[in-house]
Amino acid sequence: MDVANLQSGHFVTLLMMAFALGMDAFSLGIGIGLKGIRLRDILKLSSVIALFHVWMPLAGIVAGRYMGVLLGHVATMAAGGLLLVLGGHMIYSSMRGDHARSFNHRSVWGMTLFAFGVSVDSFSVGISLGLFAADMMMTILLFGAFGGLMSVLGLLLGRRVSVNLGDYGEACGGVILLAFGILFLV
Repeated sequence: MDVANLQSGHFVTLLMMAFALGMDAFSLGIGIGLKGIRLRDILKLSSVIALFHVWMPLAGIVAGRYMGVLLGHVATMAAGGLLLVLGGHMIYSSMRGDHARSFNHRSVWGMTLFAFGVSVDSFSVGISLGLFAADMMMTILLFGAFGGLMSVLGLLLGRRVSVNLGDYGEACGGVILLAFGILFLV
């Protein structure tokens, strides 16, 4: 019974982290959506974001596992601290109003730049999860699915609503990461 509870708790934690990281893609997607975007471009951009939300945490998990071997017991504290910094930065960015810079989101370079920008946090969280030896397959599938889904939702919603909602979405994601950082340190 304890193993089942541990696995379900692990899944819920990863699900919440995937949602929090997807909020960044959602909030920045709103900004791009407000500029006007075709449905075909939404699908292409969201697919690239989903791929980056798979590759970046995968690279982070591999790096985190290597660091976990080197750091030992300090790894948990380092992972919690990293989540605190990431969550704090997302909240700070939402307060400052940092949005995606103006670029051509239809070009390969523009899609890659945007996807990389919203996926950098996934790399850092991947490092933290690698330090904890999280389930790699479950992590990258959840992060990719939520990254893609949340970007689609943000891009579609951006076509219909004001830009202020994007700030709240990024702040919400930051609060979730901040809370997990605190939990890892306690």
